Amino acid sequence: MTAPSLTKAGILTLVLVSLSLVSWEYYVRSKGFDASFDDDPAMWTHKRNMVYEPSDKSTVFIGSSRIKFDLDIPLWEEMTGDHAIQLACVGSSPIPVLENLANDKNFKGKLIIDVTEPIFFSNSPSGQFRPGQNIKYYLAQTPAQRVSFALNHVLESKLVFLDKERLSLNAQLSDLRIPNRPGVFEFPIFPPDFGRVKFNRQEYMTERFISDTNQQNQVKGIWDFFSKMSTAPPASGGELDSIMLSVKKYADLIKARGGQVLFVRTPSSGPMMMGESMGYPRAKYWDKLLAYTGCAGIYYADYPPIAHFVCPELSHLSQKDATVFTKNFVEILSGEKGWHFSKQIQPVK
Repeated sequence: MTAPSLTKAGILTLVLVSLSLVSWEYYVRSKGFDASFDDDPAMWTHKRNMVYEPSDKSTVFIGSSRIKFDLDIPLWEEMTGDHAIQLACVGSSPIPVLENLANDKNFKGKLIIDVTEPIFFSNSPSGQFRPGQNIKYYLAQTPAQRVSFALNHVLESKLVFLDKERLSLNAQLSDLRIPNRPGVFEFPIFPPDFGRVKFNRQEYMTERFISDTNQQNQVKGIWDFFSKMSTAPPASGGELDSIMLSVKKYADLIKARGGQVLFVRTPSSGPMMMGESMGYPRAKYWDKLLAYTGCAGIYYADYPPIAHFVCPELSHLSQKDATVFTKNFVEILSGEKGWHFSKQIQPVK
């Protein structure tokens, strides 16, 4: 093939590929998809590297998915002047991340730990898996991986079709549900409008999810599925004491360096809240946690302005309610708990 022919073939290929990508991008946007970032170990590591910012200008959050949904990060930063560093991991215990921060002698900042009792008070390997992956990546990240993340961030912010969680080939194949049968098990799939991820790692429900009871019921069914899968009784006795001892040890290390540690119980509602209250009585778990560790805590039900929420799928706040929760959360921290921020906190109206 001659040089002119190769040039023409190359141009034609470039045009066809470009048209295909533009067409696919237009199609997924027309279906209501928007930019959502891949909440992978590289993203988590990017935030983990920020924990060394001055303690009077930043606050670190760890926990499970509730604090990712319930904390409105732009509002938090506007009210406090503090950078919110979100290190929570969905479906995971915060204790591995707490241990990682406690053993980091350079971390001495403000730390807020979200408590979801069935995950927090558990040694289940499933609750340790995602934090373990993130920490392993953080400890071994290479310069090439840092550059790759920076490039991916730019592309992900512009191109919706790069959404790996919802639009990759594997994600599309997962949507082709195959009925469970002996030897074949299909893990429940969350509807695409339930969890979108911003670059600050804040997660949120779309307005379509808020108005679609079918999607909400689908997620409620997944919570019910998980509860039936977990046959182990709530931690008690020596197991519970061991968890408490570990948390106290790690919290003490951070406080000894001048850091602050506070626990928060974020909202749940309906059957979810009833089940959690029955399985994990407050006196035996939450109250004991605060007494044993000597840390302050905020239990949402103790404060009328944030005690009334009805979670669309029983476990996480809508974007609208997250702003109400965040406003009051900041005021409680500043007033009752005596936390100091970069900006003077104005009372919530």
